[in-house]
Amino acid sequence: VQLQASGGGSVQAGGSLRLSCAASGRTFSSGAMAWIRQGPGKEREFVAAIAWYGGSVYYADSVKGRFTISRDRASSTGYLQMSILKPEDTAVYYCAARTGQSRRSFFALDGYDYWGQGTQVTVSS
Repeated sequence: VQLQASGGGSVQAGGSLRLSCAASGRTFSSGAMAWIRQGPGKEREFVAAIAWYGGSVYYADSVKGRFTISRDRASSTGYLQMSILKPEDTAVYYCAARTGQSRRSFFALDGYDYWGQGTQVTVSS
């Protein structure tokens, strides 16, 4: 599976951005897609995930109520709608995915086998 993330950019605090993650290659009818971010000088952290078939969603507490993850199964594309952005949301955002059923936690970074290249999101105050 190849993942291509796009949609990053610079925005002022309170603004919105939508990230996209296009999957190609071995596409998946089950599994999951997630967004993970890494801020300057910080470790990578889980942001959100979606079960690809059933659509269950999972969010980090820091983004609940502001970010929405979704997916379009027909086009094998995932999305992260980010609203009410804060300077602390500044990071490189990666999409990640796994195929098939798994007992691995949706929240764990090692629960994903495929990673995209990342897209920069910068939020200014």
